[in-house]
Amino acid sequence: MTTAKEKSAIQERFKERMDEEELLNCMRCGFCLPSCPTYIESGFQESHSPRGRIALMKAVVDGVIEPDEDVERSLELCLGCRACEPVCPSGVNYGRLLEEARDIIQQNKKHPVPVRMLRSAVFKGLFPHQNRVRALTGMLGIYQRSGLQRAVRKSGILRMLPDHLAKMESVLPKVPDLKRLKNRPNRLPPIGRRKKRAAFFSGCLMDTLFLDTNMATIKLLQLSGCEIIIPETQACCGALHGHSGEKELAVQLAKRNIQAFENADADYIVTNAGGCGAFLKEYGHLLKDDPDWRERAKSFTAKLRDFSSVLLELDFEQKSLELPRQIVTYQDSCHLRNVMKTAAEPRRLLRSIKGIEFKEMKHADSCCGSAGIYNIVESDMSMKILDSKMEAAKATEAATIVTANPGCLLQMQLGIERAGLANQVRAVHLADLLLEAMTETN
Repeated sequence: MTTAKEKSAIQERFKERMDEEELLNCMRCGFCLPSCPTYIESGFQESHSPRGRIALMKAVVDGVIEPDEDVERSLELCLGCRACEPVCPSGVNYGRLLEEARDIIQQNKKHPVPVRMLRSAVFKGLFPHQNRVRALTGMLGIYQRSGLQRAVRKSGILRMLPDHLAKMESVLPKVPDLKRLKNRPNRLPPIGRRKKRAAFFSGCLMDTLFLDTNMATIKLLQLSGCEIIIPETQACCGALHGHSGEKELAVQLAKRNIQAFENADADYIVTNAGGCGAFLKEYGHLLKDDPDWRERAKSFTAKLRDFSSVLLELDFEQKSLELPRQIVTYQDSCHLRNVMKTAAEPRRLLRSIKGIEFKEMKHADSCCGSAGIYNIVESDMSMKILDSKMEAAKATEAATIVTANPGCLLQMQLGIERAGLANQVRAVHLADLLLEAMTETN
């Protein structure tokens, strides 16, 4: 329960910090409504639409309403997928408004002690420290390899968890052993003639839980003629912090990453995770008021590319790619599409693979319901969105669902489990499928 004192402080910060010009840019036209998953799945509640949420923010700024639990709930339920932005005729930067509002609320209300401890452990104690992420992931690997996972599943303990969490445990990828996690190389030569130098953003979970996908991405870039540099001092992108009302921590991580990549002297800064890439792309906005970092942030974002864009630029689609005959469909990463503006490139790469029939999924550009940790903290809405997504996926009759973000990948794997399709359908990252197509021909 937010106290009167906290509400007053939140309202004052809204007046000081919210971009009123951006709020006024919203014409209330409603073009955003059909693109908003929470508006649709909530039964078309206006307060759960982008237009409705902007109206609530503006009303708080104007003092028309208090920033009460209903306002906070509306903002919490937003996926932050930003599907409303490409369809907005006024070009409203909704995602920036949402993150600013969430940060104001989180920084001006007092959480219960358990919540404060959990937020501190996750946002301050874990994700800014890659060695700790690696250690935690290593513990998951021990759980998987030691026989403990088998014993836990056999014991029935998982049945005490909500169904989606129990199934999520079953779709987690096999974690590489700790030695392999620690010994991932930081420099790799091109395979063949050197064309470009790429500095690779390795990420937190991507460089641990999805290390094989990172290595597949790196191999594809090498095959395309890239020399690879992986700066050792890089950190978490800060997306989880920025989306969860921890803006100052996100700023600190942004500065660490900019500094880490400045000395790489690279043609590209490459990412293979749509969520990370989108937040990295926002560093220019995040640091726009800091005269010491503003231009450095712009230089960083100017070099940022998704790996699929780099592969196409280096003519990777001209290579011999082939897979056994199958139907393949693609689920967009919201942030890759809506923020990094990368949607055609993955599809072009998929269509370049011989043997597959590419079928477009209905509403492939709508969110799958993963949205960082949304599928954990807002499980009911997330599962409604996922179940709708799986109906669209099933309609394609695809044997393989491809995506380009780790959260989306796990969410689609969870959807496959929930739909009882584990023996018929798989979900894979685009990089893994492309390398598989290369392997099949060599």
